[in-house]
Amino acid sequence: MPRRSTALLAVLCLGLFVISLDDTILNVALPALAADLGADARDLQWTVDAYLLVFCALVLTAGALGDRFGRRRAFVAGLILFGVSSVAAAFCSSPEALIAVRASMGVGAALIMPSTLSLITAVFTGPGRTRAIATWTAVAGLGVAAGPLAGGFLVEHASWRWVFLVNVPIVLVALAGCAALVPESRDPGARRLDLPGLALSGTALGAIVWALIEAPVRGWTDAVVLAALGAGLLLLAAFAAWERHAREPMLDLALLRDRRFSAGSATIAAAFFGLFGVLLLMTQYLQVVLGRSPLEAGAWTAMLAAGMVAGSPLATLLEARAGTRAAVATGACGLGATMIVLSLADTGSGFATLGPLFLATGVALATVMAPATAALMSAVPESRLSIGSATNDAVRIVGGTIGVAVLGSLASSGYRGRMEDAVAGLPAPAADAARDGVAGAAAVADRLGPAGDALRSAAEAAFVGGLRTALIAGAAVALAGALTALALPGRSPAAAPARRPAPEAAGA
Repeated sequence: MPRRSTALLAVLCLGLFVISLDDTILNVALPALAADLGADARDLQWTVDAYLLVFCALVLTAGALGDRFGRRRAFVAGLILFGVSSVAAAFCSSPEALIAVRASMGVGAALIMPSTLSLITAVFTGPGRTRAIATWTAVAGLGVAAGPLAGGFLVEHASWRWVFLVNVPIVLVALAGCAALVPESRDPGARRLDLPGLALSGTALGAIVWALIEAPVRGWTDAVVLAALGAGLLLLAAFAAWERHAREPMLDLALLRDRRFSAGSATIAAAFFGLFGVLLLMTQYLQVVLGRSPLEAGAWTAMLAAGMVAGSPLATLLEARAGTRAAVATGACGLGATMIVLSLADTGSGFATLGPLFLATGVALATVMAPATAALMSAVPESRLSIGSATNDAVRIVGGTIGVAVLGSLASSGYRGRMEDAVAGLPAPAADAARDGVAGAAAVADRLGPAGDALRSAAEAAFVGGLRTALIAGAAVALAGALTALALPGRSPAAAPARRPAPEAAGA
């Protein structure tokens, strides 16, 4: 890969890294943030989720804007908004202000992420594109997995405000590199924006993600959750109907008939279901069961990021040797296998056991995501690179959100079911607190003194039992992703037929 191309790729991946880091860096800072700002549990939830909700609701819109007005321009605008919002977040003095600023950061991330992949796909060709996309997927996973480690370090050695300020120098370097290296790229047809499509897609994704965020809190049968989920699905159907008949649709639904696009999307969703679920559950397990500090827990889970970095070149090599289908299916089977083995962890597991498993999980994820992303993008016309990339991003985030909601709910319900005998005989308030979560059980146990040791042990065992159920469910989804991968073409995207032309070029 020429030196200039390598530098250009580094600039785009730097923008991707900073928004991926923000997916998870805040999690370990929440207790310190709550103490400083007086935030309650609901405030903390929406401090995290406002970013995710806005990002997912607007990512397709941002992709369409990038195709229409320029992908480099969208990248720069997103970096500026993200950087300014990060500074504002660091100086917030109330939970409400921080939630609003986090939503603004979500807008910036929605502009950045699809523009990075679309620019890579536009600039690189042939095997170089496959390697560049493999690097892109590794950096995306690296940011997500490195978040807890970076957040733990900053909270222990500075303050929670630095989990936002750390974004600023990264953004400034990316902006400088973009000015020097990144060319402009846009849809040459300069078609009109599909405003109804933008509105329908944004509200549909926003409603669905809101329902998934609220379901573990309100309950899956809550009327408001079911109404939001139903409304989101209806709006998604309306979006599909509109796009089918629109003169200039935002998203060409014919892409769904291309196995590279549809099977690639489904497999990526399954992989992110597992990634977000594993990070959520294992970070809690390391802290509440094994008693590790936030920094130690982040260091352990950073092995997953190391596995993704190491696995990306291996994924490229495997794809070149065996083809896309074999590479993605192998990675999905590996992900399912590592989740099954992780489910065997107990209250005495150590780094010698868990570290290699996290590493293997990262390698398996890279083996899925790099070739599946390359396959998906190889199906997208040149004029639609940003919206194709945005679809890929939306699939990742929705898959990860479903993973957090479903696996988190399974782990929580498994814990509560195993705690019924342990809380028998306790006063009702204490029993409710111990039943709600292992942290509540630990607080009750501390008040009981030596008599609380049995309750603490029971709570840790119950947490591990719920964790085991959730991880096995996640493994089943990963293995279903392996079956989906069998629909991918056998050849790698670099060896596949040339990208089909945009509708205008085909008509001409």
